[in-house]
Amino acid sequence: MVAPGITGRTRPTKVKKQAAAQKRKRNDVDVEKLEQAVAELDPKNASYKDFTDLPLSEPTKQGLKSSHFAVMTDIQAKAIPLALKGYDILGAAKTGSGKTLSFIIPVLENLYRLQHVGVDAGLGALIISPTRELAIQIFDVLYKLGKHGHMFAAGLVIGGKSLEAEKQALTRMNILVGTPGRVLQHLSQTVGFNVDDLKMLVLDEADRILDMGFQRDVDAIIEYLPKERQTLLFSATQSRKLSDLARLSLQDPEYISVHAEDKTATPKSLQQNYIICPLQEKLDTLWSFIQASKKSKILCFFSTAKEVRFVYESFRHMQPGIPLLHLHGRQKQGSRLDTTAKFSAAKYSCLFATDVAARGLDFPAVDFVIQVDCPEDADTYIHRVGRTARYNRDGRGVLFLAPSEEEGMLKRLEAKNVPIELINVRQKKRQPIKDHLTHMCFKDRALKYLAQKAFITHVKSIYLQKDKETFKLKEYDLEEYSASLGLPGAPRIKFLEKDKVKEKKQASRATIELLGSSGESEDEENGLTEKKAKAVRTKYDRMFERQNRDILADHYKKLIRGRDTDGEPNSGNEGKNTKAVADGNEDDFLAVRRRIPAEADLSDAASDNDDTSITRAQKVVHLQGAAQPLIVDSNRREKLLKSKKKLLKLKDKGRKLVYDDEGNPHEVYELEDENDFKAKGLPEEQRQKYFDVERERVQEADVEDKAAAKAKRKEKMWKRKQRERMEIEEAEDPGVELDDNGEDALANFRADAEFSDESKSDGGKEAQKKKPNKWSQSDSENDHKSKKRKKGKRNVAQHTVEEPRTLEDLEELAAGLLG
Repeated sequence: MVAPGITGRTRPTKVKKQAAAQKRKRNDVDVEKLEQAVAELDPKNASYKDFTDLPLSEPTKQGLKSSHFAVMTDIQAKAIPLALKGYDILGAAKTGSGKTLSFIIPVLENLYRLQHVGVDAGLGALIISPTRELAIQIFDVLYKLGKHGHMFAAGLVIGGKSLEAEKQALTRMNILVGTPGRVLQHLSQTVGFNVDDLKMLVLDEADRILDMGFQRDVDAIIEYLPKERQTLLFSATQSRKLSDLARLSLQDPEYISVHAEDKTATPKSLQQNYIICPLQEKLDTLWSFIQASKKSKILCFFSTAKEVRFVYESFRHMQPGIPLLHLHGRQKQGSRLDTTAKFSAAKYSCLFATDVAARGLDFPAVDFVIQVDCPEDADTYIHRVGRTARYNRDGRGVLFLAPSEEEGMLKRLEAKNVPIELINVRQKKRQPIKDHLTHMCFKDRALKYLAQKAFITHVKSIYLQKDKETFKLKEYDLEEYSASLGLPGAPRIKFLEKDKVKEKKQASRATIELLGSSGESEDEENGLTEKKAKAVRTKYDRMFERQNRDILADHYKKLIRGRDTDGEPNSGNEGKNTKAVADGNEDDFLAVRRRIPAEADLSDAASDNDDTSITRAQKVVHLQGAAQPLIVDSNRREKLLKSKKKLLKLKDKGRKLVYDDEGNPHEVYELEDENDFKAKGLPEEQRQKYFDVERERVQEADVEDKAAAKAKRKEKMWKRKQRERMEIEEAEDPGVELDDNGEDALANFRADAEFSDESKSDGGKEAQKKKPNKWSQSDSENDHKSKKRKKGKRNVAQHTVEEPRTLEDLEELAAGLLG
């Protein structure tokens, strides 16, 4: 056995590791003294001002000292003692009053006294916030306060981060900060995530977490948690609904509202104003305000993420002279963290944000909070404007209200004790930017798309508001608002069209008849006019005018163009539903109301000048190489200009030219002038003359061809007779001597000479023919020699004999042959 005190390590254990191991055991914690001091607290009768007045542990005191927290705020002085004693709390206080420390200090202290530390202890406290940014901010405060001696394992679980990494670390956590969606996901999916021993549940911004947006997630989370626990709820606007308290299983909760007796629900150092600004002038006013406040820190709130993106991109191109940032829920988590960090550290900056940044976020030294879009209720206004004037600092909030929103919103703010004053904008300093936005949308298609989406989402946000007394969609000038965004016209909004169809379906027949008899228009929103009904209308008139609105209405409007009472077509009102024949006029019978040209007949349609075929503004395009211009009057024609293959059909085809001796171009098949043709005589005479000329030309060519054929035959016959004569001479010549091979040398010489002459006369065109057998050769001998040549075994040398010129040469040749 190993001796006591001796380990198997070759190296000595470091002193720091030994100290850390002892520190983790927590044997030196005097829990009994802390428990006794907490039991002696009397939060209902006594008053506490400093953190030193409370029975806190040494690590917590070190954390407060390092963060320079000494004096407690009102909500901290009342909430922390009650929370230390284990009461359930409903805390409500103004924005920027220090609610975060009111629940972080009790969480650390209660778990510290219970020694809820280590992996085996499990989860002891759960803190839930509505937004990721607020959860990160709470975790940062928890880390700064607890890193000076507390041994708890704390974790942050929010959307946008790695789920697997969170699952692996979640089973070791003692304190957890997260958003409702991600916490519920881990409770339902992560194996080993145990919440049976949970001691504390904290809901920050509880009014937002308990509303309809998070109600389902929070109810599901509560089902997992034990009922025997301490619950803390904090918010700037707290709810006392019995239904909410019953859902959370609160036991005799203490309601703390330190500012309930105050005359205002917002800080006194906050100056609040509002201006009357129509919807189409909001961007002009915002741009002018940013230009006048370049050396400030500004936070601007919009209702939708698409609006934030459009305003950020358009203002960024216009270069206002101040750093611009944007924050909304559609961004990735990394960019959201970068944006909040940049805006917190910036001295002068402007941040465009949605309500994601409206709750709990602590941006230091914000000078202005501009609410460009009206908040949905007074609570949202209080949370938005609470991003400034924090911790007794000065701040200013400005609210933009449309004329139709003023009365309803002021009532809501008055009921919440929010003081706000009306101010006016100096028209001289207001800079209109409508033309700039129009120019940018015309040049940049992506920016135009953003403007369209911003318009649609803003209208939809107004449409979905619950407070119909404040948000009256029909009183907004949507056409002017779309023009202020740089758009040429208001985009189509489908949900509004569906509502109009529903209204028409639900309207009674008597109401429809009353509208028809008064001459009112069926399409008032499009500005169309309809022909007034007859003075006397029978049941047969009503029967024939009735139609199935679900099936025939849209199709009928597309086929028939609207006409006024004088019979002239209304330009641009093609969708108007009118009678096919007005007043029995016979001119309207089979009249063309709408013409759709076929794609294959583009050239004919381009040359057609009929006014009835034009359903939109015409555009004349002159194509290079085309005799006639192309008339563009539809979307199909505009697409045609992008296709080179289809444009070739409209262009003239190429012509082949020939040039005469003088260099003048002529077509290959050039038509003769009519006057010149008539000057030559009658057509029958010209035809007969043409036949005669052609007949003479053919006869002359025939004579030439016959003479050439006759000469060819004579040459062929002469060659044949020459060969026959030579064969006869060779057969009649006696006393012919043979050479060593048994061949006649003179005969071979003459044959070679004749062959060379024939080859020269033919010009090398005729192939060498096979030599005939000599009189001294047999067929078998000749065959035997030919086989030897084919096999290549023996080559017979040809004797070259010079032509004898004199008798002496001939005798010398004969003597040589005789040996």
